[in-house]
Amino acid sequence: MSHRIELLDVSELPPGASAEVVAEGRIFAVYNVEGRIYVLDGICPHAGGPLGKGQLKGNIVTCPWHGWQFDVATGQHCLNARICQTHFDVTIDSGKICIAAH
Repeated sequence: MSHRIELLDVSELPPGASAEVVAEGRIFAVYNVEGRIYVLDGICPHAGGPLGKGQLKGNIVTCPWHGWQFDVATGQHCLNARICQTHFDVTIDSGKICIAAH
């Protein structure tokens, strides 16, 4: 069964920004791409780098540790089709960015 996790206020994440958010013992990477909010698991699968602290260019985030790149809309790795970072469905509730987690 899934439940809602509140991450942060939309006002704290302007377009083009990213954030690392810790909630319920997990790290999430939150992105605002031209007003659309996306959330990935915040730990890079390569070496545990902080994806929420990566450079966001368009809808591509680059991990600051070793340069792995992911499409924040889908979680898909940019060079390896077999690697897909967990991504979450986002809702905005009373100005809060929320996800459904299992």
